[in-house]
Amino acid sequence: MDGILNIYKPKGKTSHDMVNILRRALNTKKIGHTGTLDPLAEGVLPLCVGKATRVSQYMLDKEKEYVGELKLGISTDTYDSEGKEVKSRLVSVTENQILDAVDSFKGELLQKPPIYSALKVRGKKLYEYAREGVEVEIEPRRVVIHDIEIVSIQIPYVKIRVGCSKGTYIRSLFNDIGEKLGCGAHMTSLIRTKSGYFSVDDAITLDKLEKMDVEAIAGKLYPTDFPLKDFPKILIDPDSKKYLVNGNVLYGRNLMEPIDTLAEGQKVLLYCLDRFYGIGEIIVEDKINKIKPKCIFNEEK
Repeated sequence: MDGILNIYKPKGKTSHDMVNILRRALNTKKIGHTGTLDPLAEGVLPLCVGKATRVSQYMLDKEKEYVGELKLGISTDTYDSEGKEVKSRLVSVTENQILDAVDSFKGELLQKPPIYSALKVRGKKLYEYAREGVEVEIEPRRVVIHDIEIVSIQIPYVKIRVGCSKGTYIRSLFNDIGEKLGCGAHMTSLIRTKSGYFSVDDAITLDKLEKMDVEAIAGKLYPTDFPLKDFPKILIDPDSKKYLVNGNVLYGRNLMEPIDTLAEGQKVLLYCLDRFYGIGEIIVEDKINKIKPKCIFNEEK
């Protein structure tokens, strides 16, 4: 069984909890998720089954969308409601000031991850340093906020929709918005509404999943190539199938279409006789474009 299941992770469960639940349901260990959701957060969590686990690294780069709520006036050490209050300030801002502050975070920015996170520094997770009371220098990271809009304002609460690149911490974003306004803020709730092509509208809840048998779950799996459909699709000449499955570099003569216009480093989907075989990458040697297979999902010779 191979494919991707769009699960709705409930609040309070870890991403690994959801992996274990599906492992038990399908009686297989070959299951992985495509990006951690904090226990406080809920929403879309695609789970890869079987050979589809090998595409998870490519899914991490896809844009995410969240709807979260922040509370103005209180800052916490974790940047969310589960943390310890570190500062309380008077909230004396207008709706227009909130709108302007939120809008200023659209685009590319350098964001400092929260100290209470699983990000590693010198081989150790940041939250381990925090629990030990050890100060550590956290380097800001480049992230992109593609879209950000206010859903509702009921001071001190503000609900915001965010479309962002991988590696974006919404907790940090909300903390930074609070600092921009001069009153501080922390995240009170978070729902991931989209992860790449997977939407909350189609996500399977835990209650529903626990009532499904193996056959029903299999019927809900998305094809392995579904989350990568923005990659160019390349057709391989059937006579060259053996080179494909053996992982050999593919030249123009092995293909059914030209690849001259594709940039070096571009990932492509490889098909032969309408069957998905894996992912390749454009390489350039002597000004000639070629395809280097990165991972093959069907090893049939």
